[in-house]
Amino acid sequence: MTTFHEMGISEPIQKAIKDLGFEEASPIQEKAIPVAMTGKDIIGQAQTGTGKTAAFAIPILEKVDTSKKYVQAITIAPTRELAIQVSEEINRLAKYMGISSLPIYGGQSIDRQIKALKKGPHIITGTPGRLLDHIQRKTLKLDRISVVVLDEADEMLDMGFLEDIERILKETPEEKQTLLFSATMPKLIQGLAEKFMNDPELVKMKAKEVTSPTVKQIFYEVNERDKFEVLCRLLDVDNPELAVIFGRTKRRVDELSDALNKRGYLADGLHGDLNQRQRDVVMNKFRKGNIDILVATDVAARGIDVSGVTHVYNFDIPQDPESYVHRIGRTGRAGKTGIAITLATPREKGQIHSIEKASKGKIQRKSIPTIAEAMESIQRGTLEKMHQLVEEEDYIQFKQAASELLDQYDSIALVSIALKLLSKEQRDVPVQLTSETPRYANRSKIKVQEKARRNDKGHRELKGNTEWGKSKDSRKK
Repeated sequence: MTTFHEMGISEPIQKAIKDLGFEEASPIQEKAIPVAMTGKDIIGQAQTGTGKTAAFAIPILEKVDTSKKYVQAITIAPTRELAIQVSEEINRLAKYMGISSLPIYGGQSIDRQIKALKKGPHIITGTPGRLLDHIQRKTLKLDRISVVVLDEADEMLDMGFLEDIERILKETPEEKQTLLFSATMPKLIQGLAEKFMNDPELVKMKAKEVTSPTVKQIFYEVNERDKFEVLCRLLDVDNPELAVIFGRTKRRVDELSDALNKRGYLADGLHGDLNQRQRDVVMNKFRKGNIDILVATDVAARGIDVSGVTHVYNFDIPQDPESYVHRIGRTGRAGKTGIAITLATPREKGQIHSIEKASKGKIQRKSIPTIAEAMESIQRGTLEKMHQLVEEEDYIQFKQAASELLDQYDSIALVSIALKLLSKEQRDVPVQLTSETPRYANRSKIKVQEKARRNDKGHRELKGNTEWGKSKDSRKK
């Protein structure tokens, strides 16, 4: 494997890469960076999670002239979460260079973005609808940019953004470098490349689709309205040491983490609306065991590398094998076994079979545990906790109060009440989640495209995942 030093990358970027803890380039970085640094157009075929952001960010940073206070490069991304993520990674790589990257997306104050644009950022990462909005307002000019990146191009075309992308590209100079990255290469992508790229070089990486043999895969068939109660029952029976729960949207993540805390679980959420400091706080709590459940969207969970994750729960089913493999890869690491559990509605069973076929993994169907089994597991866990506290003698401060209670009540009654309290009585707290319409594999892409375009135009962008078929949260923030 090639090191970044061997690739001839400038010293400030190498220093930033070292701060991030990387030494060797990933396969897509090793192939794409040297070509991109020559100024040649590139079509990069690679899945998410392969390091492709750095593959285009590093060549861009090498080109930026810090003495010029205007936009010199843009990255167009399908979702606000990806735009934010790309911008943050660019800023981390540009740590010692005095180069600034600004994310622009629907759902954020347009006035705040206009004020930030007036400061002269060097690089813009944005979603098609909001980029076009700024172009039309003349608050963003692209006549002097030297690099354009189309990130997750197939996703953007599936969402119906082809016309928007073409309109944006027409605002850019003819003499520029275009870097296009896509997981798949449909005819629309090829047509876009022929129209706007100059003799591009194809850099192709083989997709990783095979699931880990150390991960036991299970699915439960459950109606949408019953999902949360089933999840709680599974958490009680499984008693995971550390668990990651995947939700389809930011709203889902917020509601799930709040509901779990109301029921007495220690949970927190991770999604694209959190700034870096907030994300670091959540991840530190998870790493230190202050919370044992992390609820996350797909995009926010990228890069999560926490040892000891014993369970992954797909509260909302991922609709493509790559996402499924990425999700369940959070567990079963370093030779340890892990468990991946998926909740599928009756109409989503076909997607389970599709994931099995593509990921070459067997997903076992199981019956939902009964309430009695869940209660038995809760009581067993409580007894174990009581035994531990007795052995650790971690009860001395309560001896006087216990003695007074024993003078008034039967000892068996008191121990029973203590067990009840320790068994998280909050399990009975009523919880209502906003219903999410499942996305089915055979659903017409046209409907998804129309919805995506409508929401983006109204600055209520679809949020969440970055591959077609996965749901995006259209809730206005």
